[in-house]
Amino acid sequence: MKHFQLKGEIRAKGNKAVIKAFRRQGLVPCNLYGAGMDNVLFTVNEKELKGLTHTPAAYIVDLELGGKTYTAVAHEYQWHPVNDNCLHVDFLSVDEKKPIAINVPLNITGHPVGAQAGGKFTKNARHLRISALMKDLPDQLDIDATPLELDKRMVAGDLKFDGIQILSDKNTIICSVKTTRAMQQAAAEAAKNA
Repeated sequence: MKHFQLKGEIRAKGNKAVIKAFRRQGLVPCNLYGAGMDNVLFTVNEKELKGLTHTPAAYIVDLELGGKTYTAVAHEYQWHPVNDNCLHVDFLSVDEKKPIAINVPLNITGHPVGAQAGGKFTKNARHLRISALMKDLPDQLDIDATPLELDKRMVAGDLKFDGIQILSDKNTIICSVKTTRAMQQAAAEAAKNA
């Protein structure tokens, strides 16, 4: 999985006025936590953070804070309800020896058999939550939809990847092919004329 470099400035715990002052300066307050370490409060530049927040890709984040580098994943974002600015980010410190839970984008390829027969193909999921060791984390999950027939769907429980455990609900629909109204009408006409 790709790494994303992010520099931050360590900050002291502050009240709402201090946090608002950071945001006016174009800084986003963040928190880094994980097993066996104290919470680290810091701020990052909002423009630099957009490289992480405004992309469908998933990243391992290399945080540079006060001369130390931490390996982490973005755990949770808080967004402004109106102007869609990032207000706060929680980062979770990760270890190369322990599995990491992260959302990974899906790359659906192939031309489904059902769509070739005239059905309507629909992508229902953009990403899945998976767990794997850092060395096994993929940039994306490649899924071949070619065998999908009419009125069939592919769910997360159908997928198997080496070294990866899928954490998303096994009933999460990945993609489906449905019979169109035109096909149903044609079938009804054919049945009437037979």
